[in-house]
Amino acid sequence: MRIGVLSYHFPPEPAFIPGSLAEELAARGHEVRVLTGFPDYPGGHVYPGWRQRWQHETRSERLTVRRVPRYAGGDASVRARMASYLSFAGSAVLAGRRFLADVDALYVHQPPATAFAAAGLLRLLGRVPTVLHVPDVCARDEPGGADAGGWTARISAAMARTYRAADAIAVAAPSLRAPVVAAGADPARVRVVLNWTDERIFHPARPSPAAQRLVRRDGRCVVMHAGTIGNRQGLETAVRAAAALDGTMDLILVGSGAQERRVRGLAAELRADNVRFVERRSPLDMPDLYAAADYQLVMLRDLPELRGTVPGKLQAAFSCAAPVVASAGGDTAELVERARAGLSCPPEDWAALADRFWLAATIPPPARVDMGRRGREAYLREMSLTAGVDRIEGLLHEVVAARSGAR
Repeated sequence: MRIGVLSYHFPPEPAFIPGSLAEELAARGHEVRVLTGFPDYPGGHVYPGWRQRWQHETRSERLTVRRVPRYAGGDASVRARMASYLSFAGSAVLAGRRFLADVDALYVHQPPATAFAAAGLLRLLGRVPTVLHVPDVCARDEPGGADAGGWTARISAAMARTYRAADAIAVAAPSLRAPVVAAGADPARVRVVLNWTDERIFHPARPSPAAQRLVRRDGRCVVMHAGTIGNRQGLETAVRAAAALDGTMDLILVGSGAQERRVRGLAAELRADNVRFVERRSPLDMPDLYAAADYQLVMLRDLPELRGTVPGKLQAAFSCAAPVVASAGGDTAELVERARAGLSCPPEDWAALADRFWLAATIPPPARVDMGRRGREAYLREMSLTAGVDRIEGLLHEVVAARSGAR
């Protein structure tokens, strides 16, 4: 097929899902045309070596990437974000009229940033069968401010229009299905397609001596949290839980973020000598560190909008055959329990998490290996690149066949 891809972000930005999907579809023999913007995430400034202009295309075998200008002011305000989204929508509609005119199907990766461009293109290319891939239903990445409420309402309305117009919708977590349907999508058109991870990096490994020295001490059980130390994770809960088990287990926090100072301060206040911090590492280093630890910790706060979120670190841990301790609700806990790949407890409950830490430390190493193996099997079966692209490709074939049958 000739497949169009619309995505606000695309590599070299950290947009792994649309990037890997486009590459894999091209590798499977499809002609893929990507319509996206010039890279500017996360700083809001176009990357060095890039210059925004019209008619910018790069081609490789079966894959063409067309980039269109958008506002990139480096300002996180509501007005700047609105200017960026709306300017991308205008550019995408103007370029998409010809660039995507003869595609057999259109795939839209639709976080809130893509909402206006998707709504405009679906009106323009109404005859083209469309699959939306929805990682989120709320504009929750928007900044606060006096205009934030109206801005969120506009994005939500644009997303709802595309839900009603799309031929099929893939949601990235089971709990996202209900709000998408509530926003106007036909329930029969909504399918779950879990995200995958970068399998070139995240795969089972043996720990190096350097990783062992960094992570382990005294033969105690090691639970590692690798990633952002931010508002959504609520790592203060993990610090309090670990402090109650000093001498039984170690908690290693790898990474940084907006709440790092606060979390470090709490560990010092509680004199939690078994909580250790390791500066941010390259993703290439992570499988080695995963292998040196006994468990990977997945944390999400108890917020309604996070119950339909599956953090990328869960897929990474499963792909690396690392057992998991999950302090989360909703889909994350359900996936861990269903795979029998670790332990879970309700979010933001330090006593319950301390109990899980204690139980994790008492589980014999062979049983931990079995947990990791089951997580790896679940990943390959439900979350892998092959499984995810199979489902998206199947949806693309399905919507094309349905439109052809209707005609």
